[in-house]
Amino acid sequence: MTNIVFDLINQFGYLAISFLIAIENIFPPIPSEVILSFAGFATHHSQMTVPLVIVAATVGAVLGAIILYWIGTLLNEERLEKIFNHKMFKMLGFKKGDVQKAIAWFDKYGTGAIFYGRCIPVIRSLISIPAGTARVKFSKFLIYTTTGSLIWNIILVSLGSYMGENWQVIVTIFEEYSLVITGIIVIALVYGSFKWYKNKIKAD
Repeated sequence: MTNIVFDLINQFGYLAISFLIAIENIFPPIPSEVILSFAGFATHHSQMTVPLVIVAATVGAVLGAIILYWIGTLLNEERLEKIFNHKMFKMLGFKKGDVQKAIAWFDKYGTGAIFYGRCIPVIRSLISIPAGTARVKFSKFLIYTTTGSLIWNIILVSLGSYMGENWQVIVTIFEEYSLVITGIIVIALVYGSFKWYKNKIKAD
C-alpha cells in the first residue's frame, strides 16, 4: 500500500496528494504523516515545491473533512434521540435529554476542538462528524478545519523536506506521538466513564 502511495505521488504530484489526504481523512488506510513527509521529500527530486504541496494537502484535508461533516449532519438530534431511546441505552442510564445537552455543550465549548483536533492523530478525522451533528456553523467549521489542517501540513511537509532521504524518521516520531495520544484518549475515556457512572449512582 505504501509503495502505491509513493508511485501515485511521483506520477501525479499535487493531484495525488490532495486525493490521498482526502481519503486519509475519511478512512485512514495510511497515516497522513507518511503521505506528507514523503511528499516533502519528493520536492527534492521533482518539480513540486513545498508551498504548493502544502496547499494541495490542505485542499484534500478540507474536502475529506467536509464529507465527514455532511455525514454528521445526517445524524441529527431526532435520529440520535431515537437511538439513545433504545432499551439498551436506557439500561446504561441515558435519558432522552442527554443528546440535546451533549450537542449544546459541543456547540458552546467544542468548536475550538475542531481546530486543535486537526493536529491530533485519529481525532483529526473523527472531529468533523460531531461538528456536523451539532450543526456548527459551516463557515466556522471551514475556518477552523482549514487553519488546523494548514498548520499540520506545514509541519509535516516542511520536516519531510528538511530531512530529505531520512524522511522516515519523521514517520517514526509521529507514530510514537500517535501512540501517546491514543493512550491519553483511552485514559480520559475510562476516567470520564467512571466519573459519569459515579455521578449517576449519586443522582439515583
